[in-house]
Amino acid sequence: MQTRQRQFALVAGEASGDLLASLLLDGMQARWPGMQAAGIGGPKMIARGFQSWWPQEKLAVSGYVEVLRHYAEIAGIRRQLKARLLSERPDLFIGVDAPDFNLGLETGLRAQGVKTVHFVCPSIWAWRANRVDTIRAAADHVLCIFPFEPALLAEHGISGSYVGHPLAQVIPMDPDRAAARASLGLAHDAPVVAILPGSRQSELRYIAPRFFAAAALMRRVDPSLQFVTPVLPARRAQAEALLEASGMTGHVTLVEGQSHAALAACDATLIASGTATLEAALFKRPMVIAYNLNALTWRLMVRRQLQPWIGLPNILCRDFVVPEFIQHEATPQALADATLTWLREPAKVQALQQRFAQLHTELLRDTPQLCADAIHEVLEG
Repeated sequence: MQTRQRQFALVAGEASGDLLASLLLDGMQARWPGMQAAGIGGPKMIARGFQSWWPQEKLAVSGYVEVLRHYAEIAGIRRQLKARLLSERPDLFIGVDAPDFNLGLETGLRAQGVKTVHFVCPSIWAWRANRVDTIRAAADHVLCIFPFEPALLAEHGISGSYVGHPLAQVIPMDPDRAAARASLGLAHDAPVVAILPGSRQSELRYIAPRFFAAAALMRRVDPSLQFVTPVLPARRAQAEALLEASGMTGHVTLVEGQSHAALAACDATLIASGTATLEAALFKRPMVIAYNLNALTWRLMVRRQLQPWIGLPNILCRDFVVPEFIQHEATPQALADATLTWLREPAKVQALQQRFAQLHTELLRDTPQLCADAIHEVLEG
């Protein structure tokens, strides 16, 4: 008798979630050949046969104020998605990151008997301790990407398992800088600074102008510097306009996607706080972390901050191993000075690379298989 194909639903709300979910799908497809998956996802998921019912970009909104501006559309998508999933009854729903969207959806589905898994433990140890009760109601199980998280969840009666960080498996231990430069058309004999202001529209609005202004200052000090910035195709026109306003048109290489190539190619990176900072650490690249957002959003967030760091490399190392500049501190001059310092201190860079290599080893696990094993337990349980 033919076994029924497993039906899964997933929602991944932005580019980093697309990468996480694509690795998750690899493990699931190996465990359940012929499985089907649908919901909301990005190009890496779609390349694996995932059916995305809405464009992933619809959910790529950050900050309290920015979310309010798009609330009606996002809430409408969630209502329609919930109704469809309750009608089709997948074997399991997996919310990949995007907790503001996914946890509420998971709670509604779970209350109606749909099993749920949340992939990536919300940062209750950094910003949102009040989310513990929400997670308990939303998820049958949480897939954790940092080793200390399952024990923390268990203290609150939440089932979780450590699956390693997917990026640690994707990013090589010894990245090939020369090959990355060749692939991006960058000269091999001049220093490269990767500028990563983030992929969201709000990040380009609030962060990119400061980053490009900092690049202009760095170029005045050292005209040999090369700059590369990855952008989503949908954000290219916005990035080009910002470059023109900063006077850096023609001096910054814009590449569509290819953030990993940019990080592999660079000597240092000026980077927005978020998952990309961990990617930079796994590439063993020195960085300057910065963030700037709507003033009201920042005032609301800073009240909930539980640790002195905002960058993932610093949080995981429990120290300011790389500099952070937030809000009014993130001036172009401060960002330029800090980035140039990395280029002038090779001994400091070497020590940082050794620490990042240790971090890479700590996070390296067979994530696709461990995820599939945990999902199997939820299905059978």
